Amino acid sequence: MRVTLHNLSKTFNGRRAPVKALAPISLEIASGEFVSFIGPSGCGKSTLLRLIADQLLPTTGAIWLDGQSPTVRRAEKAIGWMAQNPALLPWATVRDNIRLPLQVNRRHNRPAPLPDTLLTLTGLAEFADAYPGTLSGGMQQRVALARTLATGARLWLMDEPFAALDELTRETLTDEVLRLWKEVGATVLWVTHNITEAVRLSRRLVVLSARPGAIRALIPVPLPYPRDATSADVVALERAVREVLHA
Repeated sequence: MRVTLHNLSKTFNGRRAPVKALAPISLEIASGEFVSFIGPSGCGKSTLLRLIADQLLPTTGAIWLDGQSPTVRRAEKAIGWMAQNPALLPWATVRDNIRLPLQVNRRHNRPAPLPDTLLTLTGLAEFADAYPGTLSGGMQQRVALARTLATGARLWLMDEPFAALDELTRETLTDEVLRLWKEVGATVLWVTHNITEAVRLSRRLVVLSARPGAIRALIPVPLPYPRDATSADVVALERAVREVLHA
């Protein structure tokens, strides 16, 4: 799904004065592209994702998802959302948590992967009948990832989904996301504070300034996958991103 942002901004009504979260942003994201948004805390990264997800209305500007508004694409169940909190139903099994979007967001005109297929894809097959409370944080996020994919969404919005996990689990799950992205071919918008993670995952980085968030730099990542975080090319790109962030 192609994503077009035109003169997009967001201002919230503060208690004493308006709070400008995002300065006008214009950006074109190609269909199937993996783009990471990175910047200081409070720069509007999550706000931007929520605007694209139709969870917030913009103050100015427009968003087009393959030529349609986010409201239309949300109604079509074409947008997948994943955040830090897996928000699983504790009384439902892993299989039932994954099946939930197929029950409440059923779309008869678009095929969606079967729950058992998603269990296998995300390495959860042996935990299908387990309950979330018996799983580690990393395994719960695997379930949330499978649930995100359950409707067959063509746009994945990922708001720091693995930020609360330990480094090794986080790296394993980001590798899983890359593998699934290559298989599915969706467009991925990824919000992170982790520069190494952004460089390892993305084809392009969007660096945002401090509030109000504005685009400071667009940094392409023309490196083949998989990417070694210790390689000279990756380290050089990380250095370039840090220079922009510190400027």
